Amino acid sequence: MIFSRKIADELFRAFNIQRWNDRLRPMHLYEMDKHSLKMIIAYCLGRYEEDAGKEIDWIKIIKFGIYELFRRIIISDIKSPIYDEIKKDHIVFKQLNKHIYAEIEKIIPDKNILEDISNYLFSDIDNLPNEELDINSQILSAAHNYASYMEFNNIYTVNPYNYQNLKIQTELLNKLSKHKKLIGIQKLMNRESISNFVDLCGQLRFQIRWSQTPRIPETSVLGHCLMVAITGYFLTIEYTDCPKRIYNNFFCGIFHDLPEVATRDIISPVKRISNDLQNLISDIEKKLSNEEIYPLLEPQWVQEFKYYTEDEFSNKIIKDNKIINNLSIKEICEKYDSQEFNPIDGEIVRAADKFSAFLEAFYSCEIGIRSKDLVDAVQDIKSIYGNKKIHTIDFSELYEKYEISK
Repeated sequence: MIFSRKIADELFRAFNIQRWNDRLRPMHLYEMDKHSLKMIIAYCLGRYEEDAGKEIDWIKIIKFGIYELFRRIIISDIKSPIYDEIKKDHIVFKQLNKHIYAEIEKIIPDKNILEDISNYLFSDIDNLPNEELDINSQILSAAHNYASYMEFNNIYTVNPYNYQNLKIQTELLNKLSKHKKLIGIQKLMNRESISNFVDLCGQLRFQIRWSQTPRIPETSVLGHCLMVAITGYFLTIEYTDCPKRIYNNFFCGIFHDLPEVATRDIISPVKRISNDLQNLISDIEKKLSNEEIYPLLEPQWVQEFKYYTEDEFSNKIIKDNKIINNLSIKEICEKYDSQEFNPIDGEIVRAADKFSAFLEAFYSCEIGIRSKDLVDAVQDIKSIYGNKKIHTIDFSELYEKYEISK
């Protein structure tokens, strides 16, 4: 299996990398949260360009987004002006990327993925003028810069008199101006309704998971969603190369907890009190999504969001304009593994969601901040998935690597 503890450990480090740590902040800002918001923005920018008739390589956007996260984790939070200067020196930048690749090589065994990462790291993407980038790289660059701009606006409120504010703001706006041909950037900068949707997604950064128990690190719903999406990506490519299926599983992971921006995080033990309560919460989530979230989206996007957030853990396809639920992954692989059926493996998204929750509890216990709730969660999830096989994926290979220290 491609996905392993080594990869999970590396990704989880992004929950500890603090951003803007030379500024007074209203809260800690972590790399995983920023990158999750970046991929949400990339989705919006990509959809606008696609709606305008451009061909978007979503797999490239997903892969490059993941590879860039690995790079950011390894180099930690180098300040943007410093990183920009490093990029200008081709020799030094190549040396830096050689170090990054050597570190990635230690955690990813798959030669095809390593070759892909090498091509990404040693391409000229980082030093090409924006107009020479393909549309997919433009989208990722613009999403990165807009996510940084949103962070700066939050920091500005508690550092209003910092003498560097104007310089930082000007630099960020200049970077965004290079992407002004992108329809989504125009709409975001003009504060059209999609900017309210992105702001709403950003609020998931403030919602801390497991809020009823002390835990380190205090992962947010926003960061959790990216961990689910990336885990789902690596699991999905084990058994399919269908671009639409990979796209669906990744962005279902990103958006599966989106209704929580309206309901806040209702903990699993409460949801499981009864089927009636579960169904009522589901109905409330749908109602609030229809009232507070979907009106901020372009109308042609709404059905896809409902596909991701309603019955999100069901394996399903769309056939003859009808959603068919509760298929097996094997059946989808054999009969519906193509774009025309819009397949999604909710079972894989759920497994990724549970694994992310497992890591959140496990790492806190390992650090020494443990409670009965956290220990029980680690044991319960491992008891379910430690011997579980979903299609061709044997989860025992993953969970057997984790044991709580005494």
